[in-house]
Amino acid sequence: MIYHGKSQYIVKYAYYLKLFCNIAPKSQYIEIMKKIGEEIRLRRKLLKIDQKTLAELAGVSINTLTKIERGESNPSVNVLTKILDTLGMDIKIIIKGN
Repeated sequence: MIYHGKSQYIVKYAYYLKLFCNIAPKSQYIEIMKKIGEEIRLRRKLLKIDQKTLAELAGVSINTLTKIERGESNPSVNVLTKILDTLGMDIKIIIKGN
């Protein structure tokens, strides 16, 4: 894999999330997506940016952003990277052994 700056974390996230989805129940995956959406919403509000502005800055549709914030979407790595980079956010993955 090739990693570039902050986006390296989202690429790692996508890889591990794919592995996780293959072994984890759907309910756990849904909870992870809800948590990611919640963190995006909290950061956006902290920065006092409305959804329309963030969507425009990140180059995604407002409907996509709204669904992600609600945890109702399964965004592509590209879309999630755009939003996280715009907000100055990273995702760090911690893998726990058995």
